[in-house]
Amino acid sequence: MPTSTCDRDPSSPFCKTLLTLALVNLWVVPASAQMLEPERSIKSTAIAQKPAAPLCQAQLPNAIRSVINKPEYERARWGIFVETLNRSRSARRTLFGLDENKLFTPASNNKLLTTAAALRTLGPNYRIRTAVYGDLTQPNPNLWVVGQGDPSLGTEQLQQLAQQLQQKNVQQINRLIGDDRYFQGSAIHPMWDWEDVQAGYGAPINSLIFQQNAIDFTLIPQKLGQPLKLQWKDPSDAAQWRVLNQSKTVSEKEEEYLEVGRDFATPTVYVRGQLQAGAASEDVAISAPNPGDRFLQKLRRELASAGIKVQRTELATDALPTNLTEVAIVQSPPLSQLIQVTNQDSDNLYAEALLKTLGRLQNPTTDSTTAGVEVIRKVLTQGNLPPDSFAQVDGSGVARRNLVSPEALVNLLQFMNQAPEASVFRASLPVAGVSGTLKNRFRGTAAEKILQAKTGTLTGVVALSGYVTPKNYEPLVFSIVVNNTPAATRMLRQSVDDIAVLLARLDRCDTR
Repeated sequence: MPTSTCDRDPSSPFCKTLLTLALVNLWVVPASAQMLEPERSIKSTAIAQKPAAPLCQAQLPNAIRSVINKPEYERARWGIFVETLNRSRSARRTLFGLDENKLFTPASNNKLLTTAAALRTLGPNYRIRTAVYGDLTQPNPNLWVVGQGDPSLGTEQLQQLAQQLQQKNVQQINRLIGDDRYFQGSAIHPMWDWEDVQAGYGAPINSLIFQQNAIDFTLIPQKLGQPLKLQWKDPSDAAQWRVLNQSKTVSEKEEEYLEVGRDFATPTVYVRGQLQAGAASEDVAISAPNPGDRFLQKLRRELASAGIKVQRTELATDALPTNLTEVAIVQSPPLSQLIQVTNQDSDNLYAEALLKTLGRLQNPTTDSTTAGVEVIRKVLTQGNLPPDSFAQVDGSGVARRNLVSPEALVNLLQFMNQAPEASVFRASLPVAGVSGTLKNRFRGTAAEKILQAKTGTLTGVVALSGYVTPKNYEPLVFSIVVNNTPAATRMLRQSVDDIAVLLARLDRCDTR
């Protein structure tokens, strides 16, 4: 999945050195890209690999402080809150707190707010529609494709639309008109950096989404000294992009890195860097610059494959005629599955599409992102999150202006544990050592398989919030967030994991 390249494989050279291209063709390091710092695949070490000796509750505070009070974290801001999981607020016990009511940049922990509010508001069975309207009594009809921002829509769904039209004996379409106006406001979030919006993980969020609005390709090492081979996921993209490939294949003694970007003014992809001969290929992606037009191009291709000729495609500017009937439709998977992709894979586009959906349903005439943020605020404040404990500006956490306290995240997790959709929400979270962005973390540790949590990573930011059920202790809810540090992300993540493993080792020592 293009929007989460580094989430899936942090050891990737693309993630080790992710550089992007400015309009003036200068390569610079992004300051805040969500996928700059990978969220998956680093295995826990240190405490994580020691035998899981029992840890008494009285020992926990000092054990946590021993992790965070290291010289390299002298300037870091840590926020930690650990509480017993209980439906009764009065029965909950705080096991550890450090600046838990202060505000921190949450990175992708922001997706917890978005998915919780979407689930509570829309319900687990909600689906997003993409429909075709027209008057098939005409021999050469005009057809309108109306999108509602389905983040899961891809080639298979376009083929289904084409097949439905074919079954209704449509052979020729005069004008194929895409209505890309369901969401109000800009498709590009105004608080995202330019580095973000040209990368696959920062693709625009519009109403007609195809393949997550990302253009995917693979870089493959060749013989020593040769440029890397660029292989498009969709071969038809090759004709639309000019590639400036300054990469090369190097020996196993040389360092691997990749620099991938695109120009904003022209359809040009830039590739620099190097991979070792015989090394694995690397999947990368750039954002689609004109996603509505791209959607129509891909649909036109599938219609042609079904024997349906399209004379012209265009994006709608006028209101839809009132005499149209629905002639084809596809729907997204239920929301329960959409939030699973959002949280398990830490998918930014899914999160933003859900946020905009909330906003559009609440207020069709105002900016969908702004309206969506307001919906989330109302839902969560009703769930006992104080309004001043979080300030959200996007759905995914890419923007650094998102703020939330560790205590608010724990309160959110406690709130969702009591909700009718509790099991659905819990199932959307990665499981330590098993799934999603935690698949390759915590393996062989006390936390493996008993911890479920949402990861979060930006440059200088690492977060982990979720549930853990120690074998010899009652279930816990926790949030660990670290901000404002130049320390390496790998080191930060390891320390966060070490704290989580401490929680998994808790034991009822008084009964032993």
